[in-house]
Amino acid sequence: MARWWSIVLKEFLQLKRDRITFAMIVGLPIIQLTLFGYAINTDPKHLPTAIVIGEDSVFSRSFVAGMRNSAYFNVVETLPNEAAARQALARGTVQFVLSIPVDFSRRLLRGERPSLLVEADATDPTAINTALAALPGLVGPVAAKDLTGPLAHLNGTPAAFDVQVHRLYNPEGITQYNVVPGLMGTILTITMVMMTGLAITRERERGTMENLLATPVRPIEVMTGKIVPYVMIGLVQATIIVLASRVVFNVPFEGSLIALYLSSLLFIAANLTVGITLSSVAQNQLQAMQLTVFYFLPSMLLSGFMFPFAGMPGWAQVIGNFLPLTYFNRLVRGILLKGNGWTDLWPSVWPLAVFMVIVMAIAVRFYRRTLD
Repeated sequence: MARWWSIVLKEFLQLKRDRITFAMIVGLPIIQLTLFGYAINTDPKHLPTAIVIGEDSVFSRSFVAGMRNSAYFNVVETLPNEAAARQALARGTVQFVLSIPVDFSRRLLRGERPSLLVEADATDPTAINTALAALPGLVGPVAAKDLTGPLAHLNGTPAAFDVQVHRLYNPEGITQYNVVPGLMGTILTITMVMMTGLAITRERERGTMENLLATPVRPIEVMTGKIVPYVMIGLVQATIIVLASRVVFNVPFEGSLIALYLSSLLFIAANLTVGITLSSVAQNQLQAMQLTVFYFLPSMLLSGFMFPFAGMPGWAQVIGNFLPLTYFNRLVRGILLKGNGWTDLWPSVWPLAVFMVIVMAIAVRFYRRTLD
């Protein structure tokens, strides 16, 4: 028992000295409870909505107020025309666009049953289904409120007006069209961060770090030299995923192949800088693996890959906006499903570039020229 107890004490001492492992023991459950308990929402509300107002009347204002009161729609801007509406949907700045025709009131008062048009970004079907299902229920209350007195005869069956819904980019609501492009970023995040996360710690544990430190190479040269081979691996993985998405899952490819590869290259480089930074901070490969998990979990849950990004609370969206996977999901879905060009892609490209530069600077700062 004395020998056994000495081993137990030894393990407790090692855990006490290994601060990263101790932080993971406490931190991971807290993060998981917070993310799953508060940030994850399969019934998203307050989704960003824009309006193209062809006519500003009491009926159109009542319907917009009904959309707001339903809690599913958050009207964030008014757009001048249909072209601006399509651009906002392509960039992902809004989830829905309500178009009110110029002759809506006149046709309504004539009993012609006019239609309002709601265009939805259907690249993520789970994010919009519940909201779209609530739209027909708004017609009745609006008609009951405004069609009274001499207009009461218009408030009957069929309804005085209806709402036409156009699901753009994924009209059939096929889940694979949303999941498979997102898998590209998720797989690249796992492999790139994990591979480079072990790069420097592997050198220390194998005893080859002394030889590396004896050379005249600078920290930035060590970092970039270790990253370049994995860039090629990442591009090969991206190619495999794109081919599988087209051949196996029949995911549409509406955009440019060059834009996809350049976006993938930037995303791969950003993740490799994360991995090399974690490798510089960690003391051994176990710590590097733990830090990789610590980074990957929020990336997968808060990037819009598994759950609708717009449905998360504000604080979770703030965290998600610091993660490269959030922007890459928008890029790859925009290229494959929407056919976005560089003008539409730029709002998601520059944050990746800034992230890569900042994280690389952190990696160089933590790179140790000694083994102590």
